[in-house]
Amino acid sequence: MSGKTIIVRQIGSPIRRPAKQRQTLVGLGLNRMHRTRELEDTPAVRGMVAKIPHLVEIVEERG
Repeated sequence: MSGKTIIVRQIGSPIRRPAKQRQTLVGLGLNRMHRTRELEDTPAVRGMVAKIPHLVEIVEERG
């Protein structure tokens, strides 16, 4: 990865959530509580995070 990155942490459970929200979590590489991922800071990733703000939080922005 080059350029800017963000660190995203899962803070909410996908239990009793719509399938699209669960698929968005899997797309971000998150599937268990309190997992973190370092992802490239792109509009696509930002859009995915914006769709599920109740399930994830941005911990840190680098770059």
